Amino acid sequence: MTGNLCEMPDDLKETEHVPRDEMIEPFISDTMPVKMPVDSRQVKNTEDSLSVESTGDIRSVEGTGNLRSVEESEEPHLVMEPEGLTLVSGGLSIRGDFTRMQKRIRPDSLSRELLVRAARIKDPEAGKNAVDATAGLGEDSFLLAAAGWNVWMCEFDSVIAELLNDAMKRAAEVPALAEIIARMKLLKGDSRELLPNLPFRPDIILLDPMFPERQKSSLVKKKAQLLQKLEKPCTDETGLLSAAMKASPRRIIIKRPIKGPYLAGVKPDYLISGKTVRYDCITTLNMK
Repeated sequence: MTGNLCEMPDDLKETEHVPRDEMIEPFISDTMPVKMPVDSRQVKNTEDSLSVESTGDIRSVEGTGNLRSVEESEEPHLVMEPEGLTLVSGGLSIRGDFTRMQKRIRPDSLSRELLVRAARIKDPEAGKNAVDATAGLGEDSFLLAAAGWNVWMCEFDSVIAELLNDAMKRAAEVPALAEIIARMKLLKGDSRELLPNLPFRPDIILLDPMFPERQKSSLVKKKAQLLQKLEKPCTDETGLLSAAMKASPRRIIIKRPIKGPYLAGVKPDYLISGKTVRYDCITTLNMK
């Protein structure tokens, strides 16, 4: 989903730092806006983040979102539909949907997920805590939670946070997913501020700032039409990586396109590669 980060929650704005012994309260909205204008921001762009439904030649693909054709003239806004809170914009719409990931969290499939492999750590800290600093629609956090991690998700954009929060509420009502969702906590704010002030030492921190589309297909172009109205490339890679290092995790995992440059030019200790993406891993010894 994705990306560059923005302002802190109101309760963290008054002081520059939050003492580590003070718990940061999760951001959970009690109300869902209907027809809410949207600023151009960003959301993580991953292969499996969307599901397309169209009356044209676009075929369905599995993921955690649902993208479909709507009236071309509509401006970006949120609509509460029967299926869940939906962002409508420019002839397309998207909503979070973790039920579409159930095949990926089957034990035989989950163990082969590159992210899950990259997150394996011997003797994790009590609680097995992970932080997804660029949560987007939460698909990576969901995989980690399915693998047994307690995941704190940071998302700066209020619209994306509402979509994610709604997807979590719906998934929590699904018996097969409720336990996984219970391990996911949503924080709204700038990861560059939140990470150094976490009330615990995370075992891992995941960074997945937005990167350009990697494929040339009608499906990806349809996705990009909507995503480009929300996302912008990360403009402070150094600041984001530095904040992650200040949190003193045992490992930082950075999701990148397979041929993409290192985040902030920092070479990882090792990497795990797939066909289209790779995970650059930085260990504690290299966090200076």
